[in-house]
Amino acid sequence: MNLVEQGAAFAAFWQERHLCTLSTARPGAPPHAVPVGATLDLETGIARVITSGTSYKARLIAADGALVALCQVDGRRWSTLEGRAVVRTEPEQVADAERRYTARYKPPRPNPARVVVEIQVTRVLGNV
Repeated sequence: MNLVEQGAAFAAFWQERHLCTLSTARPGAPPHAVPVGATLDLETGIARVITSGTSYKARLIAADGALVALCQVDGRRWSTLEGRAVVRTEPEQVADAERRYTARYKPPRPNPARVVVEIQVTRVLGNV
Protein backbone atom coordinates (compact mmCIF):
# COMPACT_ATOMS: atom_id res chain seq x y z
CA MET A 1 0.00 0.00 0.00
CA ASN A 2 1.41 3.39 -1.00
CA LEU A 3 0.71 5.64 1.97
CA VAL A 4 2.14 8.71 0.21
CA GLU A 5 -1.26 8.90 -1.50
CA GLN A 6 -2.85 9.64 1.91
CA GLY A 7 -1.57 13.21 1.60
CA ALA A 8 0.57 15.74 3.42
CA ALA A 9 -1.61 16.03 6.55
CA PHE A 10 -1.48 12.26 7.05
CA ALA A 11 2.30 12.23 6.57
CA ALA A 12 2.77 15.09 9.03
CA PHE A 13 0.52 13.42 11.61
CA TRP A 14 2.64 10.25 11.52
CA GLN A 15 5.84 12.30 11.93
CA GLU A 16 4.64 14.36 14.89
CA ARG A 17 5.48 13.01 18.33
CA HIS A 18 2.44 11.01 19.44
CA LEU A 19 2.17 7.82 21.42
CA CYS A 20 0.20 5.04 19.80
CA THR A 21 -1.65 1.92 20.83
CA LEU A 22 -0.95 -1.47 19.34
CA SER A 23 -3.80 -3.96 19.48
CA THR A 24 -3.24 -7.66 18.99
CA ALA A 25 -5.65 -10.58 19.22
CA ARG A 26 -5.44 -12.96 22.16
CA PRO A 27 -6.73 -16.48 21.58
CA GLY A 28 -10.20 -16.74 23.10
CA ALA A 29 -9.90 -13.41 24.91
CA PRO A 30 -10.44 -9.68 24.33
CA PRO A 31 -7.81 -7.81 22.28
CA HIS A 32 -4.52 -6.89 23.96
CA ALA A 33 -3.91 -3.12 23.56
CA VAL A 34 -0.70 -1.48 24.77
CA PRO A 35 0.87 1.98 24.44
CA VAL A 36 3.85 2.08 22.07
CA GLY A 37 6.03 4.42 20.10
CA ALA A 38 5.77 3.75 16.37
CA THR A 39 7.26 4.92 13.11
CA LEU A 40 5.80 4.80 9.63
CA ASP A 41 7.58 4.52 6.29
CA LEU A 42 5.09 6.01 3.84
CA GLU A 43 6.78 4.73 0.70
CA THR A 44 6.95 1.07 1.74
CA GLY A 45 3.76 1.08 3.82
CA ILE A 46 5.59 -0.40 6.81
CA ALA A 47 5.03 0.69 10.41
CA ARG A 48 7.56 -0.32 13.06
CA VAL A 49 7.40 -0.74 16.82
CA ILE A 50 10.49 -1.57 18.88
CA THR A 51 9.96 -3.76 21.92
CA SER A 52 11.53 -6.47 24.00
CA GLY A 53 11.42 -9.93 22.48
CA THR A 54 9.99 -11.19 25.76
CA SER A 55 7.01 -8.79 25.72
CA TYR A 56 3.52 -10.24 25.46
CA LYS A 57 2.85 -8.37 22.21
CA ALA A 58 5.99 -9.81 20.61
CA ARG A 59 5.09 -13.30 21.77
CA LEU A 60 1.53 -12.98 20.43
CA ILE A 61 2.87 -11.97 17.02
CA ALA A 62 6.03 -14.08 16.79
CA ALA A 63 4.58 -17.52 16.21
CA ASP A 64 2.97 -17.01 12.80
CA GLY A 65 2.57 -13.27 12.47
CA ALA A 66 -0.72 -11.64 13.37
CA LEU A 67 -3.28 -9.12 12.23
CA VAL A 68 -2.92 -5.95 14.30
CA ALA A 69 -4.19 -2.39 14.58
CA LEU A 70 -1.89 0.55 15.33
CA CYS A 71 -3.70 3.73 16.35
CA GLN A 72 -2.75 7.26 17.33
CA VAL A 73 -4.97 10.12 18.38
CA ASP A 74 -4.53 13.84 18.97
CA GLY A 75 -7.76 15.55 19.93
CA ARG A 76 -10.15 15.03 17.05
CA ARG A 77 -7.43 13.84 14.70
CA TRP A 78 -6.88 10.11 14.64
CA SER A 79 -5.48 7.42 12.41
CA THR A 80 -5.55 3.64 12.60
CA LEU A 81 -3.29 1.44 10.51
CA GLU A 82 -4.32 -2.18 10.09
CA GLY A 83 -2.12 -4.92 8.72
CA ARG A 84 -0.13 -8.10 9.25
CA ALA A 85 2.67 -7.90 11.78
CA VAL A 86 5.80 -10.01 12.02
CA VAL A 87 8.64 -9.92 14.52
CA ARG A 88 12.11 -9.13 13.12
CA THR A 89 15.19 -10.05 15.11
CA GLU A 90 17.95 -9.33 12.58
CA PRO A 91 20.47 -6.82 14.03
CA GLU A 92 20.28 -4.59 10.93
CA GLN A 93 16.47 -4.49 11.13
CA VAL A 94 16.60 -3.62 14.83
CA ALA A 95 19.23 -0.90 14.26
CA ASP A 96 17.16 0.62 11.43
CA ALA A 97 14.04 0.67 13.62
CA GLU A 98 16.00 2.27 16.48
CA ARG A 99 17.21 5.05 14.12
CA ARG A 100 13.66 5.71 12.99
CA TYR A 101 12.41 5.72 16.60
CA THR A 102 15.16 8.16 17.60
CA ALA A 103 14.15 10.54 14.78
CA ARG A 104 10.51 10.62 15.91
CA TYR A 105 10.88 10.37 19.68
CA LYS A 106 14.28 10.12 21.39
CA PRO A 107 17.03 7.52 21.62
CA PRO A 108 15.60 4.32 23.12
CA ARG A 109 17.16 2.89 26.26
CA PRO A 110 19.57 0.01 25.65
CA ASN A 111 17.86 -3.38 25.41
CA PRO A 112 19.81 -6.43 24.23
CA ALA A 113 16.53 -8.35 23.86
CA ARG A 114 15.04 -5.74 21.48
CA VAL A 115 13.08 -6.86 18.42
CA VAL A 116 11.03 -5.02 15.83
CA VAL A 117 7.33 -5.51 15.24
CA GLU A 118 7.02 -4.77 11.54
CA ILE A 119 3.52 -4.10 10.23
CA GLN A 120 2.73 -4.19 6.52
CA VAL A 121 -0.17 -1.75 6.36
CA THR A 122 -3.17 -2.97 4.37
CA ARG A 123 -5.85 -0.54 5.52
CA VAL A 124 -5.97 3.04 6.80
CA LEU A 125 -8.81 4.51 8.86
CA GLY A 126 -9.13 7.94 10.39
CA ASN A 127 -9.86 11.59 9.78
CA VAL A 128 -6.41 13.01 9.09
